[in-house]
Amino acid sequence: MTASPVSGGRTSNALRRVAAEAAKFGIVGISGVVIQLIAFSILLDFMQTVRANVVATLIAIATNYVGYRYWVYRDADRKTRSREITLFLIFSGIGLVVQNVVLYALVYGFGFHTKLENMVCSIVGIGVATVFRFWAYRTFVFKTVQQAEEAVEAAEQILAAEQVKRQPARH
Repeated sequence: MTASPVSGGRTSNALRRVAAEAAKFGIVGISGVVIQLIAFSILLDFMQTVRANVVATLIAIATNYVGYRYWVYRDADRKTRSREITLFLIFSGIGLVVQNVVLYALVYGFGFHTKLENMVCSIVGIGVATVFRFWAYRTFVFKTVQQAEEAVEAAEQILAAEQVKRQPARH
């Protein structure tokens, strides 16, 4: 990709940053899935399927917050921590509902009742909810200082390009 005077190769850098962020998000997410599935498997012996999944999901949400806050989004603005936690819990709650609606539809709609079938149905629900959570967390919850710095840098590049255009041509 060639860099224009205005973009300066920012698109390629932005894609790399999003890919790195998605990879870290995935690592935290996978650890949360493992925690959730272990808890879900244990809880299935004592609770109804959807209730067991709700409790297991709440455990995973708590552990995932720590991973997201202190690793994936460690550069997020610390001044708005209460806002961040509130939004994280809201979007995690929406993800929990999405996940359990999928689980409920698969388990009770198709009659999947063995422990293995419940686990597979839970994984499908996790997958659907993960897409929503990634978008919501990066868009609304974990705003980074870097995003503000990138906006300033982009504005400076645009101003610099405008100054170059306005300079008289030398013959």
